[in-house]
Amino acid sequence: MTKTTSRLLATALSSLFLTGAFTLAEAGQASFVVDAQSGQVLESSNQDDLNYPASLTKMMTLYLAFEALHDGRLNWDQKLTMSENAESKEPFKLAVGAGRKVTLREAVEGIVVLSANDAAVAIAEQLGGSEQAFAEAMTGKARQLGMQDTVFKNPSGLPDPEQVTTARDMATLGISLMRDFPEEFKLFSMRGFQFRGMKLRGHNNLMYRYDGVDGIKTGYTDASGYNVVTSAQKDGRRVVGVVMGEKTASLRDDKMASLLDSTLPASSTTTASTTPGSQPGATMTDSQPTK
Repeated sequence: MTKTTSRLLATALSSLFLTGAFTLAEAGQASFVVDAQSGQVLESSNQDDLNYPASLTKMMTLYLAFEALHDGRLNWDQKLTMSENAESKEPFKLAVGAGRKVTLREAVEGIVVLSANDAAVAIAEQLGGSEQAFAEAMTGKARQLGMQDTVFKNPSGLPDPEQVTTARDMATLGISLMRDFPEEFKLFSMRGFQFRGMKLRGHNNLMYRYDGVDGIKTGYTDASGYNVVTSAQKDGRRVVGVVMGEKTASLRDDKMASLLDSTLPASSTTTASTTPGSQPGATMTDSQPTK
């Protein structure tokens, strides 16, 4: 191969990467709503299409943190050091500075409310030693929970073309958090928190505008569009909904509100077999999907 040919090939490959030809997913609109008790799939559209999770990724970071709390590898008052790598993660972060420490509680609350990328990396480095090793553990846990199509590459959800998920998988993760860590799950209802003299407000606007919503996580990157996983309950019944790939935060929230309007009343009267992770030994059954 001549040098000229080599340069042309390198230029072509670079162009492919820059234009996204190797992208594994896209910000396609998808939605999914499941009854958290019965596992009945109430609404679904493109639920198995690959999308980018953005900060929904942090739900798995927190799942592994809660798991470590329960088995004694972490405690709420434990100090986590912000590495230079953690400190470099923009845009949302606790911003205490490289080399400084935060408690695990501060890190978790920072993730829940602020979607703090530095806090997610600090937890990952504490538990896994590196982002890469922790991401491998995240993907392994995803398979254990029944998330068949999800691959994690970092703990924050910052852009990586190989970090992908589906609306169905994100619902499975939301239900798994609710089932496996019921006390810690209550943290997802936080609307704000005090951090070292600062009062910080969360990004999950549905908790302010829709009665019955009590979490759990929003996410956005240019590649993913606007995502949200939502838990809501009415008359003693609970649903978990997912919206992915919307063009604006307002459209995302409106879509979720519409899904909750149509499924919360129905969820109190339907029974079915279960979604992966809700109850053992059962399978998911779909109702008529919406398009």
